[in-house]
Amino acid sequence: MLNTLINAFKEKEIRKKMLLTLLMILIFRLGCFIPVPGIASGSFQNLATNDFFSIMSTITGGSLQNGTLFALGIIPFINAFIIMQLLTLIIPPLDKLSKSGEEGRKKITQITRYMAILLAIIQGVGICLGWGKGMFDETFGSTSLTIALVILMFVGGSCLVMWLADRITEYGIGNGTSLIIFVGILASAGQSLLSAITKVGDGDVAKNVWLIIAFLVVVLFVFVFIIFVDLAERRIQVKYSQQIKGNKMYGGQTTHIPMKVNAGGVMPIIFASSFLMFPQMIASFWPQSKFYQWWSQWLGIGTPIYIAVMSLLILFFAFFYSQIQFNPAEIAENLKQSGATLQHPEVRPGKPTEIYLKKINNRITLFGAIFLAILSLVPSIVFKFIGSENGLANAFSATGLLIVVSVAMEFDTQLQNQLMMRQYKGKGFLK
Repeated sequence: MLNTLINAFKEKEIRKKMLLTLLMILIFRLGCFIPVPGIASGSFQNLATNDFFSIMSTITGGSLQNGTLFALGIIPFINAFIIMQLLTLIIPPLDKLSKSGEEGRKKITQITRYMAILLAIIQGVGICLGWGKGMFDETFGSTSLTIALVILMFVGGSCLVMWLADRITEYGIGNGTSLIIFVGILASAGQSLLSAITKVGDGDVAKNVWLIIAFLVVVLFVFVFIIFVDLAERRIQVKYSQQIKGNKMYGGQTTHIPMKVNAGGVMPIIFASSFLMFPQMIASFWPQSKFYQWWSQWLGIGTPIYIAVMSLLILFFAFFYSQIQFNPAEIAENLKQSGATLQHPEVRPGKPTEIYLKKINNRITLFGAIFLAILSLVPSIVFKFIGSENGLANAFSATGLLIVVSVAMEFDTQLQNQLMMRQYKGKGFLK
């Protein structure tokens, strides 16, 4: 990846895109340190023990915990995107719009943005009224006016983050939303690691040092495990029949259909965690309510029932997302029309090919879902066991590591594609 970065930076056009991407990320990080008028300094620090609050703060790079301009970050857009993905499958007009080409996708994106603004308003109101009691000063002579301004600043900051993500996607390199999440997670992890290192002298020095080393070793092991599975794929061999046109013979080539083990990436985990944590998010605005206390006791993060339900939801959404991405019937029809057959003696073109591809996809999806379930639960338990004393467990999670690895590999692929396009242009293939 380092060689890819060096080679990409040598190309003028790619270098401009990389610098633009870095500029947008820099603006995002600067916004994470701009205080919002009306919020008392450090007022949200006592909420760090709230699991949902900690997760939201990690995604925003610690901005929520500090009550800054980008406190909501890209979270409203992520939630809106997930909701639109589900609604597209449920509502036929949206499904038709999503399949109507570039214009349809633009309209879907625009609807998603409007929904994100609405969710930002709801989340801003919830944070201020639920978590912000007694945390506002009367900067503008009225607490109500101060709260209204804070909500407006939160929503405006979220809209600015969405704009930065769009600029990265359109003019930079990679997916802007993914890179914003990537930077936020890395920033939170870096801050927690630095804080743990600075507190090594507090208490037993040798124990603290070994706990940090053990934690980093586990993180490295999880990284390797994620990369190994993320690169794994099942290749279905395909052979094209020979065709004679005039004096030339076409076809007869052999290729393959790549089927990734973890084709859905981190989306099943995000879907499952969002679905399970949404009631807790709403109830956390009223921490004294019986519902919130019951949910925290039985379905709170880390409880046995939460682990079981989370595993089942990951399995469900893995298959759900697989149905969106992989269509065996369409692939089988395309192969039949192009004169291609699977290199399997018992699988004939048409319906048998569709059944065979569906069976293979279900097996791979099951393995990928089990991998995601293990990854989302087991390392987190280990992280809490090793890193609970130094605070590292709050910033590091297997889900966050999976996002970091996936985005880094996607960014590397984007750079390689950009370099390949530049090489083809330089050789005159695309002229």
